[in-house]
Amino acid sequence: MWAVSTVTMLVLAGILPDFRIQSADGESATRITVAAAVGAGGFGLLSALVWPLLVRALLLVPALVLGLLVFFLNGSLLLVVLRFNPSGRGEVAPETAVVVAAVMSAVASATGAALAVRDDDAYRRRLYRLADRRRTEELGEGEPSTPGTVFLQLDGVGHDVLLDAVGRGLMPTVAAWLGGSAGEDEGGRDSERDGERTAGRPTHRLTLWRTDWSSQTGASQLGILHGSNHDIPAFRWYEKESGEVMVCNRPTSAAELQRRAIERTGDGGLLTLDGASRGNLFSGGADQLALVLSVAARRGKENRSRAGYFAYFSDPANAVRTAMSFVADVGREIGESTRARLSRQRPRVKRGGLYPFIRAFATVVERDVVVAAVIGDMLAGRAAVYADLVAYDEVAHHSGPYSRDAEKVLGRLDRSLALIAKVAEHAPRAYRIVVLSDHGQSPGETFRARYGLALGELVRAGCGLPVPRKAQRTHSGAEARAAVRAALHRPVEEGGEQHRPSGRRSEPIVLASGNLGLVSFPDVPHRMSREEIDERHPALLSTLANHPGIGFVLVSSERHGGLVLGAHGAEIPVDELAENPGPLADFGPAAAAAVRRTHSFPHTADIMVNSAYEPQDGEVLAFEEQIGSHGGLGGAQGEAFLMSPIELSPPVEEGAELVGAEQVHRVLRSWLREAAGPQIPLPARRDQRAA
Repeated sequence: MWAVSTVTMLVLAGILPDFRIQSADGESATRITVAAAVGAGGFGLLSALVWPLLVRALLLVPALVLGLLVFFLNGSLLLVVLRFNPSGRGEVAPETAVVVAAVMSAVASATGAALAVRDDDAYRRRLYRLADRRRTEELGEGEPSTPGTVFLQLDGVGHDVLLDAVGRGLMPTVAAWLGGSAGEDEGGRDSERDGERTAGRPTHRLTLWRTDWSSQTGASQLGILHGSNHDIPAFRWYEKESGEVMVCNRPTSAAELQRRAIERTGDGGLLTLDGASRGNLFSGGADQLALVLSVAARRGKENRSRAGYFAYFSDPANAVRTAMSFVADVGREIGESTRARLSRQRPRVKRGGLYPFIRAFATVVERDVVVAAVIGDMLAGRAAVYADLVAYDEVAHHSGPYSRDAEKVLGRLDRSLALIAKVAEHAPRAYRIVVLSDHGQSPGETFRARYGLALGELVRAGCGLPVPRKAQRTHSGAEARAAVRAALHRPVEEGGEQHRPSGRRSEPIVLASGNLGLVSFPDVPHRMSREEIDERHPALLSTLANHPGIGFVLVSSERHGGLVLGAHGAEIPVDELAENPGPLADFGPAAAAAVRRTHSFPHTADIMVNSAYEPQDGEVLAFEEQIGSHGGLGGAQGEAFLMSPIELSPPVEEGAELVGAEQVHRVLRSWLREAAGPQIPLPARRDQRAA
């Protein structure tokens, strides 16, 4: 800080006409530098020692007057230092002294914050100070006697990835919670010193849970927070009655999906009583919201989706910490993508353009703001908090779920968990920390890279339509992109898709959600049957079902109700999948029930297409430009995890499986009741109420 202040003083002396630094014996550069160093050191000492006394003496001065006096008092300290500098003298006009002192103070403050950028202890102390005032206002002198619950969602971290990271020492905090050896974190610090080691005694249990067919954040988080993900067939889908494409990470769609879930369950959500929702697609019924996409489309004072940014960056030290980490992560991504390109790494997708900045937003800005908001909620004593950290999911989409780049992100997420756990020790109530994921990710190259054409082009060829020579850009399903748009006051996705039916036969709409594809014919008001599709496009279904990159196809049928089509003429009625899985055999025992449930949705597409799956290496073929994907069936994308404190009841009975986001919701509700937090009764489902 002293060195930076010295350089700042020399620079200001060079550019301000009314400010000069002179040495006692001449004008040599060395002596002038020494004079500046002594002057900067003296100013720093006076600011540290005298300034608190001056502020204390002026406590009775009105705040507005004190704000104006600050500049003059700071300038006066600089004048004193320059006059009594033993190494030389400086000349400065009084009005210039105010400017010089203000600049040097700002530079010193920024430097101090920058030096502590990786110091979690300093960061934690700043957050304590920021939250102390709110804690006093909201809690008063008393403290809650019942424990609270914090749900931390590690977006896209599959059960297999978590176990691998723990086994390799990448996540020492999680390892300690599970009773493993924590070792040292990525900064070389002994975890035992930070209270992370538990002497081999587990404090948490780890449970695998299987997602629905639509293995993506929209379906999973809506089910977890609101108890229903009915009629969510994919990440994006076409609704014929409105002529619009619903996209889970579009604010207007998220708001509508949340409204439908509340209408179906008759309940506001998991967080309706004294809850906070941070960084999520949906609110969960919480009153305290920050970075919640379902409210980002609102205008006016009611929109608190961006409140977290303002609360976090109002502290300059936070701004410096995050800005430096942001720049570092942009550089890290450019370096990693360059290395992958030079080494001709396969599979690989393009990572240029704005992607380094979008990635840095997910891995740094979103993470820091959400973690700070969670810490603030804990210090304020809220009963239930649910937060989503999207860093790993964003990086894994483009670098791969098992890449070195993704592993580093896991290490930084582990540090965030350790910070939250440490803060919990100082919160006004005991907290139980539950960590979970919404889905996993399956590796594999893209469908286009393997076969030279996209799914939409294959569908057009099967329909006998011309295939464009120039490939069209594929929308990304990554959650971070929507968060960036909302943060920049651009909440609606670019080129919002609307397809109004016309009188003539229209072209099919082909949408991608990871390795799940959806084909809809907008000029037909109902879901087309297999017979109707064959009459209109006789070669389409056979083209899709027999393609080596496609695992199976789901269509409606006038004769069978629903059919799963596969290669070599395989046709299995949906109701017979349990006895004869046919093309679903490689996708696991839960696939049949997932497909059967999706077939019952009102907005299931005319044709549902799931890519091929290679069980030996766990790879799928994404219909989007992603080498780590999720959204359909196949591999690790459908295997999420739930890690809960052992004092909570087991999520399922021994030998049973936890299947579906709606069941996870019911488990989390039961834990809230056990914790004597929000007393939320389990809502009756619509069909139960009707009965």
